[in-house]
Amino acid sequence: MKSLNNNEGDIDLDTLLAGDKAAFEKVIVKESPRLFRMIMRIVQDEDEARSVMQETFLQAYKRLSTFRRESKFSTWLYAIGLNLARASLRKLKRFDTLDEEAIDRMQPAFSNGMYADSYETWNPQKIAEREERKELVHKAINKLPDDYRAIVTLRDIEELSTTEVAEVLDISEGAVRVRLHRARQALRKQLDQYFS
Repeated sequence: MKSLNNNEGDIDLDTLLAGDKAAFEKVIVKESPRLFRMIMRIVQDEDEARSVMQETFLQAYKRLSTFRRESKFSTWLYAIGLNLARASLRKLKRFDTLDEEAIDRMQPAFSNGMYADSYETWNPQKIAEREERKELVHKAINKLPDDYRAIVTLRDIEELSTTEVAEVLDISEGAVRVRLHRARQALRKQLDQYFS
């Protein structure tokens, strides 16, 4: 019996991919909380997040035959959920987001190959320890363009590895690191006034 992986329990991958409903129900029970949190952070509406999560599981079940076993099943499931959440967000046009030029303006300045401003590594999740700070951080994250918001959500909030984020978004690990750095810099510029 080949299980999904160590942290996905005792679900037989072959049985799951054969369309076994009981095996898929185990996946739903296990992955729903984390998948819902990720979708909720993208769409910012509980009813819409539930709808997107339901559609994610429906699409995943219909597309079981397309799972190529090149990544974890949960990573594949997250990719479906993220794509559906982003499509939902575009449809709703819910947030006033920053554009690429605004992100560029928020990057650190360099002079003679050195940071012109003082610079230190910054992680938005560590700053968001108290509830009022979390709200400020999440509002700032919501202003980021879709690509950057997804990177921060998956890497910093859901704590997926760089490799897993690259697989979910279907981009290189280098692109994940660059976008994450740029997103963190933009967040830092937005939040410096509150946390300096």
